[in-house]
Amino acid sequence: MESLTPAQQELYDWLVDYLRANQHAPSIRQMMGAMHLKSPAPIQSRLEHLKNKGYIEWTEGKARTIRVREDLRGVPILGTIAAGFVNEAFTDDVERLDLNGLPLKVGDYALRVTGDSMVDAMILEGDVVIMRPVKDPQSVREGTIVAARVESGTTLKSFYRSGNQVKLKPANPNYPVMEFPADMVDIQGRLIAVWRGIDPDFNL
Repeated sequence: MESLTPAQQELYDWLVDYLRANQHAPSIRQMMGAMHLKSPAPIQSRLEHLKNKGYIEWTEGKARTIRVREDLRGVPILGTIAAGFVNEAFTDDVERLDLNGLPLKVGDYALRVTGDSMVDAMILEGDVVIMRPVKDPQSVREGTIVAARVESGTTLKSFYRSGNQVKLKPANPNYPVMEFPADMVDIQGRLIAVWRGIDPDFNL
């Protein structure tokens, strides 16, 4: 799917939040107010781009017909991630997890946790972690829980940087700290939420 410009993304994110909260589409005037615009033309242009790029369904000139495409709602579950040692994390997108109420953004994704190396961070085997892609690894703060890809696979750990070295720390004393040269670690996402089913037989 074609990416959005910052202005289009801003409107799209606002529309998703508005529709979740109100269950009906906003007016052009409401969108103008939210985007701090004095003319409807930029709003109509952005809506047309969102429609053409496949993010919304909209009858031009009728703001109340705006709908976010159902197949884009929720967060894609892209596979599993090891909270132990490492594994191959990403697979084809086969299902989506609908988490109404969370401040999700386009591009966020989910991974199922395998292993118990993050139990002291309240992340258990079988949980689903919601991750946000990291565009600039230098912006990742010390102690952030990340999905980190190393030579042998991908793992969920707390991130620490020391000079040209990166430490990936577990939250379970039974597991060792993993240390790598910084250029051998690819930070693929940072943790923003954890989803746990209440029912022990819960399946997504």
